[in-house]
Amino acid sequence: METLLEHILTSAYKDEMISFMNDHPECFEEAINLAIADKQPYSWRSAWLLWSCMKKNDLRIQGHISKIIKSLMQKDDGHQRELLKILMQMDLDEDQEGYLFDICVTVWEKINKKPSVRFFALKFIILLAKKHPDLSNEVVFLTQNHYLDLLSPDIKRSIIKMTKEFTS
Repeated sequence: METLLEHILTSAYKDEMISFMNDHPECFEEAINLAIADKQPYSWRSAWLLWSCMKKNDLRIQGHISKIIKSLMQKDDGHQRELLKILMQMDLDEDQEGYLFDICVTVWEKINKKPSVRFFALKFIILLAKKHPDLSNEVVFLTQNHYLDLLSPDIKRSIIKMTKEFTS
C-alpha cells in the first residue's frame, strides 16, 4: 500500500511536495528512510525532495548521516548525486568525512558515471581539501586530463575554476 508521502512523490510538482513536507513535518523521518532505501521510484525522489526541504546541518538528518554514507555505493548515479547534495549540507565528524572522501574518490574515478554525480563527488573532495590542506595534492592528482576528458566544456571550466587554488 502506497503511503501518503509516496503518493505525493509521484503525483505532485516540486512546490506541492515542499508544501506537503512543510505541512506534515511528521513525514520527514519517512522521507529520510525512503531516501536511504532502495524503493524506486520513491527513494531518488525522496532524496531530491529532502535536499530542497532541509536546512544546513539539519538536526533531523544528523542521526542518519552514517546510514546515508553507507548506502551511497548501492545507489544509481542520480540517487547518489542527491544524497551527496544532502551530505554536503551537513557537518560530518572525522570518520564520516574520511569514509565519504573515499567514496567520492571512487565515484570521481569512474569516468563512465554520469557527469553530474562525478561533479558533486569532486565538489565534496574539494570542500574537504579546503578544510584539510594536506589533501590538496589529491585534488591536483584527481583533476588530471584523463579524469576530465569525457566531461562537457562547461563542466571542465567549472572544475578548473573550483580547483584553481590547488593548481596555481
